[in-house]
Amino acid sequence: MINLKTKYLGIELKNPIIVGASNLVTKVETLQQMEEAGAAAIVIKSLFEEQIQLENLQMGEEMDEYADRHAEVSSLFPTLEHAGPREHLMMVKQAKNAVKIPVIASLNAIYKETWLEYAKLLEDTGVDGIEMNFYAVPKDFNLTGEEIEKEQIEILKQVKSILSVPVSVKLSPFYASPLNVISRMDKTGVDGFVLFNRLFQPDIDLDNEEHVVHFPLSTPEDGKLSLRFAGLLYGNVKGSICSNTGIYTGADVARMLLAGADCVQVVRRLGDNFYQHVVQIGCCLCCNFNAL
Repeated sequence: MINLKTKYLGIELKNPIIVGASNLVTKVETLQQMEEAGAAAIVIKSLFEEQIQLENLQMGEEMDEYADRHAEVSSLFPTLEHAGPREHLMMVKQAKNAVKIPVIASLNAIYKETWLEYAKLLEDTGVDGIEMNFYAVPKDFNLTGEEIEKEQIEILKQVKSILSVPVSVKLSPFYASPLNVISRMDKTGVDGFVLFNRLFQPDIDLDNEEHVVHFPLSTPEDGKLSLRFAGLLYGNVKGSICSNTGIYTGADVARMLLAGADCVQVVRRLGDNFYQHVVQIGCCLCCNFNAL
């Protein structure tokens, strides 16, 4: 039997196949089935600060509306507050306790203070590592790309300074010079890089004149960018390299590893038949390496 062991973020994995963050990885039963199918690690669905803010705002509006309609009754009840990240933290802790393979938390925040606070809370759940999902749409016309990069690197430094678990960074390819940014981040001591973040763009439903967001599946062609940068980074950074997006088969995994990646993350390929797909990817990977 071919040895597929690898290391990611300093963590030994039985093979290079990691299940990436998505809505699939929210139920304990699903996580256990993925482990049984052969997944080497799991990244839990991201904790989004922006989502918590929106839920908090929506809750406040609904409470205010109820108070306007039923002022006398609403005054009898205590003030309600949004639970913040507590529900998500509970889910992460349950996930960690449900499986034996490494569990990595994922975080996307807006403000530096929140990055630090939430990262520490996630570490306290017992996870094996934290993936920092660096992406936000700049809304300030005066904010330069250099300023954004400096802020992200400073956040990364501070997060690394307060955590004992390894930290990876999931990046978009839309930097002016991705290699330069990754090189500077690597100097902070970050433990790994995920290439690349797949971003969902807004659309408009013309029939209903409503804002909608589609979640199109990636294609094998989408993996070419990760393949290129895995090769460019190999031997030039200390952090682990994890390829992401467009990985559908064991052959796709083999290409990423040959280019220089330490491991891969699969998400969209899993779909409803995730158990079967994880098994197929693992078997196909073994066949490809046996043929080399």
